[in-house]
Order: sequence, then C-alpha cells, then structure tokens
Amino acid sequence: MIASLGLVVGIVLGLVLHPVVPIWLQPYLPIAVVAALDAVFGAVRATLDGVFDDKVFVISFVSNVLVAALIVFLGDQLGVGSQLSTGVIVVLAVRIFSNAAAIRRQLFGA
Repeated sequence: MIASLGLVVGIVLGLVLHPVVPIWLQPYLPIAVVAALDAVFGAVRATLDGVFDDKVFVISFVSNVLVAALIVFLGDQLGVGSQLSTGVIVVLAVRIFSNAAAIRRQLFGA
C-alpha cells in the first residue's frame, strides 16, 4: 500500500512540478529507468514465487541502475556510448520479458 501511495504521489509531483533533466544526465536517464524496471519486474516475480526479500530488492534496484549508468558512461568516454546503450537496453529488455513471461505463467497458468 505504501509503495502504491508513493507511486501516485511521485506521478502527481512530476506532473505538477515538471522537473527538468540536465543535459548531461539525459543519455543516462532512459538506461536508468529500464534498469529500474528490470529490478521491479524481478521483485514482482520473486513475490509471486514467495521468495521476495526487501534487502535484495533494494540492492538489486540500486546496483542495476548504477551498473547500467556506469556502462553507458564508460561507453561515452570510449566513444561508443550509443552501441553500449543499445547493448544494455537489449540485455535488460530480455530480462524484463523473461520476468514478465514468468509472471504471466504464475498468474494465468499459460
């Protein structure tokens, strides 16, 4: 319940305040969002499997975002940022779809 309330408050604040993302942060934001989604889908799957641990979720969430941003940052420094961004997105998307399939199987048996 608290997480749902936090989500609603965050969405309302975002719509009202219209935050501006600094130019230097813009290449990393989509990667961070996808990495965070990967952690959230993993948490939903773990909850349905009955093995959810809040400590593991927080560590997974933070480490996914930091590692993905670090990979893209290093790619930018090496001049191959867009290729590494694509690679990170593909890997995380595969994980998200894998978790979504497991969630679907758990909920609907299909």
